[in-house]
Amino acid sequence: MNQPAIRILIVDDEPAIRRALKPPLAELGFLFSEASRGEEALQLLHSSQFDVVLLDINMPGIGGIETLRRIRAFAPRLPVLMLTVRDGEEEKVEALELGADDYITKPFSTRELIARIRTAVRRVHAPARAEDAPIEIGEIHLNPAKRSVTKRGQAVHLTRKEFDILYCLMSRAGRVVSYAKLLTAVWGADCREEVEYLRTFIRQLRKKIEDDPSNPIYLLTDVYVGYRFADAQMLQGDTVEGLSA
Repeated sequence: MNQPAIRILIVDDEPAIRRALKPPLAELGFLFSEASRGEEALQLLHSSQFDVVLLDINMPGIGGIETLRRIRAFAPRLPVLMLTVRDGEEEKVEALELGADDYITKPFSTRELIARIRTAVRRVHAPARAEDAPIEIGEIHLNPAKRSVTKRGQAVHLTRKEFDILYCLMSRAGRVVSYAKLLTAVWGADCREEVEYLRTFIRQLRKKIEDDPSNPIYLLTDVYVGYRFADAQMLQGDTVEGLSA
């Protein structure tokens, strides 16, 4: 039985971006609507059903951040991917804190965007995973109940904090976790500004789980924003460069 087509709402004030996205999305069988402002997007979301929203941060009117805030008030689980510019780190962090599922930076690979869309939609429809259920990604296996980690079947000895960081990232595999969220989850809200402290732990963790810590494939950095643990799709190289939008 065929899966229903993914319904996408593209929200961007740049007509060129919307035009560039239509052909590859249509070719893959996606259904899409478009809006050029946040106000228009909110009207569409109240009147129609969508599986994912591509939302530009910098738009006239109420803008992407306020649009996201309003979306989360009535659709807390609807996947929202933010379209950002390279120097918009503060806005990326703010969007993640408000509940954006991910972001992608302009100019972007269309194939990468499509992979992110599918990942976000799949995540929403996936059955809930018990907190103590084992997680296996690539050659890394983490068992929350036993607080154990193995790589290629060999035990990896982690400190308590290293384990907590790894669990926080692996349980959200494929998604960027902002510095503040990661610090709060592991150390508490009082430590949410201690980014250099976190970087020290990340360096040590990479030495233990990566074949080449200087060229990690699992524990990835989103510069100025946070960290993400690669999911299976990323490890398979599904986000290689394709058409440029």
